[in-house]
Amino acid sequence: MARDAGEIHIGIGGWVFEPWRGAFYPDGLPQKRELEYAAGKLTSIEINGTYYGSQKPESFARWREETPEGFVFALKGSRFCTNRRVLAEAGASVEKFLTSGLTELRHKLGPINWQFMPTKKFDPEDFEAFLKLLPKEVDGVALRHAVEVRHDSFRSPEFVALLREYGVAVITGADSEHPVIADVTAPFVYARIMGTQESEPKGYSDTDLDRWAKAAKAWAEGGVPAGMETVGQAAPKQKRDVFLYVISGGKIRNPAAAMELIERVKN
Repeated sequence: MARDAGEIHIGIGGWVFEPWRGAFYPDGLPQKRELEYAAGKLTSIEINGTYYGSQKPESFARWREETPEGFVFALKGSRFCTNRRVLAEAGASVEKFLTSGLTELRHKLGPINWQFMPTKKFDPEDFEAFLKLLPKEVDGVALRHAVEVRHDSFRSPEFVALLREYGVAVITGADSEHPVIADVTAPFVYARIMGTQESEPKGYSDTDLDRWAKAAKAWAEGGVPAGMETVGQAAPKQKRDVFLYVISGGKIRNPAAAMELIERVKN
């Protein structure tokens, strides 16, 4: 990337998926070496297991050691923090999650994805109460927070302004049935694209791969990709790091799509 742009990190959700063995992972590769292999082909991975249950500090430290310099992990925040009627009451759960050992990732800790159920509606007062629970750092490790909302009520200028006030990113979840909010609300951008198809050898067509590569570069250079709808006021133009994950869809093809995008953003 050019010096006037942020860094672009591209990857997949998790690294343990049986159908990837032979399709992405070489035949005979020991399972304990799958993360090492994936990290050599990708530049980031979103860890999904943290959404469902706690991980040991030793696991985070091992993952840090098994991946090369420059590699980063995004984490899904615990569902016990976000799947609740009153978000203001999530303080104890947020603290438990953030002190569970994830800071063992150290400089390889990327943004945290706080994902909300599709039924969760935008309540400005309660959502702000949740944002107030998200610290800027834990154990001397800086934290970056992003929220993935999936209800149309969040398509609101008030929501965008609220996130900008707290420096929290709204995740652009695209190529799915979920509403797309492409506003830039933080010093970084977090996107999850979910439209791969098993019938496409690279997951996406060349046209769509070029489209997403251009989008990633536009975000890194401080803009908003052409054709993506925003709902709030335009953000100041400044370079931003980009975290883009190929998720869901034709999952067996997601590593191929991510690797293709990594090559395209180099050009």
